[in-house]
Amino acid sequence: MNLPERFSNLPEYAFPRLRALLDVHAPGGDIVHMTIGEPKHAFPQWVTDVIVENAAGFNSYPQNEGTETLRGAMADWVARRYGVTLEPDRQIMALNGTREGLYNAAMALCPETKNGQKPTILTPNPFYQVYMVAAISVGADPVFVPATAATGHLPDYASVGADVLNRTAIVYVCSPANPQGAVASRDYWANLISLAEQYDFRIFADECYSEIYRDTPPPGALQVAQEMGADPERVTIFHSLSKRSNLPGLRSGFVAGGSKTIEQIKLLRSYAGAPLPGPLQAAAAAVWADEDHVVENRALYREKYAIADEVMGSVQGYVPPEAGFFLWLPVDDGEAATLKLWTETGVRVLPGAYLAQGKRGENPGEGYIRVAMVAPKNDTQSGLIQLRDCLYR
Repeated sequence: MNLPERFSNLPEYAFPRLRALLDVHAPGGDIVHMTIGEPKHAFPQWVTDVIVENAAGFNSYPQNEGTETLRGAMADWVARRYGVTLEPDRQIMALNGTREGLYNAAMALCPETKNGQKPTILTPNPFYQVYMVAAISVGADPVFVPATAATGHLPDYASVGADVLNRTAIVYVCSPANPQGAVASRDYWANLISLAEQYDFRIFADECYSEIYRDTPPPGALQVAQEMGADPERVTIFHSLSKRSNLPGLRSGFVAGGSKTIEQIKLLRSYAGAPLPGPLQAAAAAVWADEDHVVENRALYREKYAIADEVMGSVQGYVPPEAGFFLWLPVDDGEAATLKLWTETGVRVLPGAYLAQGKRGENPGEGYIRVAMVAPKNDTQSGLIQLRDCLYR
């Protein structure tokens, strides 16, 4: 039986690929996990109580778009954080994690043609892999735009030729960026929104790391679009409790934007979505409404930023991340460095090439490793010291 040809050239996903690289070798010491961006800080202790209080909801099918209470809490958070007022019934929808939304939004919104041609979907390179798979799934050409030190670790979409931009239907942007931690400024968003108005494409703003930053809250795409008076359907934002609240297993995210955009995504999801169970929606509503735990969480990451700056500050090419919880560290060869680090110390990181596209010598991630600072503070410090001493001395 034949398999879909469009998926025949997909590379193996990053983490199975990492296991194939490392797990045939014994670790060189006690294992320190610094690979996957899975937060390990404590989530609010009362979350479990809310789930238990609403456990009877497991006996009912959950609301596909999110309960009124949940959507209201999400819209209230957007208003507090960005000063943008959304209609909870028309401009915001709950997601079962933002990966689902980032994928299905392309399914719902990407046209079959753009200006009479096959559409393109632009993504940063390196990038979150769902962007590429979404493009392939809708029959668009994924175009990988370098996000390197030369571009401030954000993609310069204006540098893409007019022939490609005329076919572009959707542009993905992650800010703060995974893996580099770069933050899109107001000017960056404004310039991109102007480019989108000129070439008539949509912007999908993946802002899942927006609440983990050093000092200044990153500006939001929808916030800047409103300030500019842009078409309300131009920008669609995606947010999650995974990083903000250390709740990746709760699977609470949302998509927000123009009412026509959300209507179309909601329609597709009514056929193909996997809504969040009712008790989890109740817990998520309470978490979106609370900011105290987010402030505490951010303070813990600031301590880790300070540790990283102290331990890695003397390493040539080290760039302190503006936000997020990853370090994007330069090495001669990402795979070789990852393997060396594992076999000599037991510290486990991810080769940067696994997060990017391009053949050998052209992959913008191959000279980097990604290090996740999600472990407890002492483990993070120990892992970084071992990493520095193994790879840079």
